[in-house]
Amino acid sequence: MSRSWVSPGVAYLTRGLLSVIFPAASFVIIIKRLASLQGFRVSPWLFSVVALGAVPLGFSAYILADEISQRRKAARLGARLIPRVQGKWPGNLDKMVNIVLRSENEYLGRPMLDEIKELGPTVNFRFFWGDGILTTEPQHIKTILATDFHNYVKGANFREAADSVLGTGVFNSDGETWKLHRTMTRPFFTHDRISHFEIFDRHANHAIALAKERFRMNLTIDFQDLISRFTLDSASEFLFGHCIDSLSAELPFPYNTLQSTNTTRGDNAAAFADAFSQAQHAISRRVIIGSAWPMTEILADCTAQHMKVVNEFLDPILEAALGRHSTAAKLDTNETLGDQTLVDHLVKLTSDFKVIKDETLNILLAGRDTTASTLTSAIYLLAMHPEILTRLREEIISKVGLTRMPTYCDVKGIKYMQAVLNETMRLFPAVPFDVRETIHDTTWTSPEPGKKPLFVPGGVVVSYSVFLMHRRTDLWGPDALEFDPDRWLDERLQKYLLPNPFIFLPFNAGPRTCLGRQFAYNEMSFMLIRLLQNFSAITLSPEPAMRPPAWWAEKDGRQAIERFRPRNHLTLYAKGGMWVKMEAVDDVEVIQ
Repeated sequence: MSRSWVSPGVAYLTRGLLSVIFPAASFVIIIKRLASLQGFRVSPWLFSVVALGAVPLGFSAYILADEISQRRKAARLGARLIPRVQGKWPGNLDKMVNIVLRSENEYLGRPMLDEIKELGPTVNFRFFWGDGILTTEPQHIKTILATDFHNYVKGANFREAADSVLGTGVFNSDGETWKLHRTMTRPFFTHDRISHFEIFDRHANHAIALAKERFRMNLTIDFQDLISRFTLDSASEFLFGHCIDSLSAELPFPYNTLQSTNTTRGDNAAAFADAFSQAQHAISRRVIIGSAWPMTEILADCTAQHMKVVNEFLDPILEAALGRHSTAAKLDTNETLGDQTLVDHLVKLTSDFKVIKDETLNILLAGRDTTASTLTSAIYLLAMHPEILTRLREEIISKVGLTRMPTYCDVKGIKYMQAVLNETMRLFPAVPFDVRETIHDTTWTSPEPGKKPLFVPGGVVVSYSVFLMHRRTDLWGPDALEFDPDRWLDERLQKYLLPNPFIFLPFNAGPRTCLGRQFAYNEMSFMLIRLLQNFSAITLSPEPAMRPPAWWAEKDGRQAIERFRPRNHLTLYAKGGMWVKMEAVDDVEVIQ
């Protein structure tokens, strides 16, 4: 059924009812026919009872058969079942409800971490009797991403949940379709292209000027909002040759100012950015709920209105690129790859508008959200650790000065900045959780020495969390929860990371390693340099929506000290924003 006129919920219910009605009707017809042949008369009431009872009995039989089958398969492979979460209600319904309800105010990943502390680094949540595996074990994640890559796909469940937003783009495809998108995109992320900093500089100067204007008014800014606009404008110009110009919209004001009640972000660029974020939230909700997510969208597809805004903004840009290509082809003009945008590059490879659109939207997601997430976390951590900010700023000024635009060589040469970014991505990776689906039955090595390996069935959803793995004290040492960039420069690097490189995966690994990894490092480094050339101090100024609940202070780990609320949809973000004040350097020193 077409998603355009039938809601996901109606389509899901229709499929479900048909799968129940046909077997039940067939069962009734068979019984009635047999009774007729034997000369028995069976009352309609009895038929109804038998038909209604057949469904739960059949489902119970299926659950029992699946359990027996899994145990037998595990035994044949010399393995054991993955430790299962044990709830009090059927289908672990109480556990699922608990996770959903706690996710609103709880620290990111805490409900999962509570189960992991009890059962080990790999657990099966087994919601509604369906396997839902989560692992934070580096050897298991290495298997998923690299050594047994072809057995772990995005899968039908994730594709269906994300299709209305990401289409068949590189982040939502498998097999030959995934290879096609990756092959088309790879040539665009060459060293020559990603080391051109003029685009970064233009938008960085604009963002910094907006921040200074607010600070002169003695007001705070939402750095997350500002940096998301910077990355969106930079990414859109880099990818499309067309700046979305979201920085032209007025910045939000703190809640307690007069302006906060009189201004709205009503421009097209702001609407696009907000709609794109809301669509990602919808995907995240669907993935959390699981395969039954259409039941929450009975009346309408909850991404439809958001994607309508996205499409109205993006389609003209892509159509213009197609038009330019058509004109260039008629004039027989040659354009080198260095002169092309990603869209220009793609339209030379295919004229399929949907393929081009899906791929550009996927890459825009990566180019905007992941970089903005890491820069937001970096500013937060530097504000929490002024001594680290001072040391980083001193190194930047000693190598680049207060006014010069940094070069690629400058970025590569500031080792402490690389350490700061790596440490930021360790504690707050831009993609905290990711998901795959298994194809065939397999086993994972036991995280407990001496025990049988773990049995992983085919056709089940497998999630992995680098967010939780990056914070494990047994992998990173007793100070794993502390922000300490020196761990990337001292003996701890040799002790923990080099012998086991899969304990740090901010950019994924294996065949799906992020193509834009160096682009992201360059953009983040460039913006940090420009910020610290202009500002000498950063302080947090949390708005009410940003502040964690008071009871977090009674918990253990980072939850007790955190001053913002980390959340995630497809990427990590700060709920309520990241409100800060910055101290500008003397007017004589600032970048003009």
